[in-house]
Amino acid sequence: MDALSEVLAAGQVGRPVAARTIGRAPWGLRQRVPGAALFHVIMRGTAWLTVDGGAPLRLDPGDVVLLPHGTSHALGDDPATPPVELGSLAERHQPGEAFAVVEFGGEGAQTNMLCGAYLLTRAAPQHPMLSALPTVLHLPASRGVDTQLRALVDLLATEVERPGPGSATIATSLVDALFAYLLRTWCAAHPDACPPWLSALADPVLGRALVAVHAEPAAPWSVGQLASVAGLSRAAFSRRFTAQVGLPPLTYLTQWRMVRAQQLLRSGTAPLEAVARDIGYESAFAFSKAFKRHTGVSPARYREAVR
Repeated sequence: MDALSEVLAAGQVGRPVAARTIGRAPWGLRQRVPGAALFHVIMRGTAWLTVDGGAPLRLDPGDVVLLPHGTSHALGDDPATPPVELGSLAERHQPGEAFAVVEFGGEGAQTNMLCGAYLLTRAAPQHPMLSALPTVLHLPASRGVDTQLRALVDLLATEVERPGPGSATIATSLVDALFAYLLRTWCAAHPDACPPWLSALADPVLGRALVAVHAEPAAPWSVGQLASVAGLSRAAFSRRFTAQVGLPPLTYLTQWRMVRAQQLLRSGTAPLEAVARDIGYESAFAFSKAFKRHTGVSPARYREAVR
């Protein structure tokens, strides 16, 4: 698994949820899900997105928008249409359905959308790639969306509008993949605004060190060892890493270990001693002390809370 996939997998809590959303003018919805990345795909018709305190943004067929921090926002046929709360998408799912179906509004022009959420862990620390993302990532179809993302959106639209055998499994996998495609495509179109971590991952020198840390988080890495992997002197590596990633090398290592620890605690029942070894701590006591310092809760309390 590559480093970007690892970060997304470690940050997500369970599978994404999504709904086929049909609005007929006049229509408006409001959504806010703290601890989630929200997305909207406009399949037919048009919509206006308004983030609290921001100017309305027109969305046309084929446009994709991601709100990585779950920011409160309204979506409607017109910025002036009063929105209603969308509520929980998960509660609208029926067993075996590829998507929940949400219909609302009046009797006017129709807009078909796919609206969904990637549930993310809210415990600190958050990976620097996710925390550095802007409030809204807009990928308009009119500006030549990446062909792979375009193909993925078209596949999703087909599964949404014409579900068949296996659609529930296919659609869930496509929605899961959409997150990575959105980030990759948006960063390719906005290199200056892309999170520094992704730029560092693409750097032929720093990328080697990041891949090594992600591949072996339990290794007793030192700045000198990471510099050797990158092919730089210790001082040059430390300066370059801190400037690009936004964190000193060993601070990043600790933060990644804590993100991985959260994933292990959520997804399994391994004893704390095993989790500690997997991320590079010699004892459960040392791991627990570090985990509480970074997240504010003990590993045992965290595991209980997420369950």
